[in-house]
Amino acid sequence: MPVNTTAGTAGTPPFDAGAARRMREALGMTPAHVAHALRAAYGVQVPTATVIAWEQGRDRPTEKELTALAGALWCAPGELLGVPRTLREYRLARGIGVVDLAMAIGMDVAVYQRAENDGRWDGNDRQAAELADALALPLSSLIRFTGRAPRLTEMLVSAATTRWQGYVGPVRETVGLPKRDVQDALAHVHKGYQTLMAASTNWGEGSSSHNAGRAGAAYLADIQQHFWDRLGERGIS
Repeated sequence: MPVNTTAGTAGTPPFDAGAARRMREALGMTPAHVAHALRAAYGVQVPTATVIAWEQGRDRPTEKELTALAGALWCAPGELLGVPRTLREYRLARGIGVVDLAMAIGMDVAVYQRAENDGRWDGNDRQAAELADALALPLSSLIRFTGRAPRLTEMLVSAATTRWQGYVGPVRETVGLPKRDVQDALAHVHKGYQTLMAASTNWGEGSSSHNAGRAGAAYLADIQQHFWDRLGERGIS
């Protein structure tokens, strides 16, 4: 069943300008040497000024330029990236082409490309597992890229505001984690929210109560992060 996920398209990938500069200097190259290598070896036509702009953080390379730059600097593309945010950026970090990744997970290239560009995931559970393995995806990112994040948020909000025990099974089915870990994380988010609400009740009708109410709303808005942070404390990412 196709589901809408977070769109993976972006104008340019995240880029670690400092890493690019350090790698160039370690190779004893100048920005002009890099620009020449990009043109001669990869057919990427960029002037020396552009390479300097990349290193100073005033501009960022496109996907094609990033791949070529990694080759010129004898490193993996992931070593030049910041923290990946989208499906496309995770793929770039692993240095895998669209066609190769689609073949690896058993998905039509156009269908996979749609997942990156439009955030529309049409894969099955096996393909999702293959995707996670190929891109070394954190579980939280896999849930987001395969369209399960909205449903997980709904369940976590309900677990925080009502009886969390009733959501152990459904959440386990969504995230695929052991029962004990899910129980611990749900109990944690429930306690966190209820503690804020108890403070609101104890403070009465004044401004402190209003602030506590706002804190509770903010907690629910970030409920997935609290859930994943707790699992991270248990060694699960």
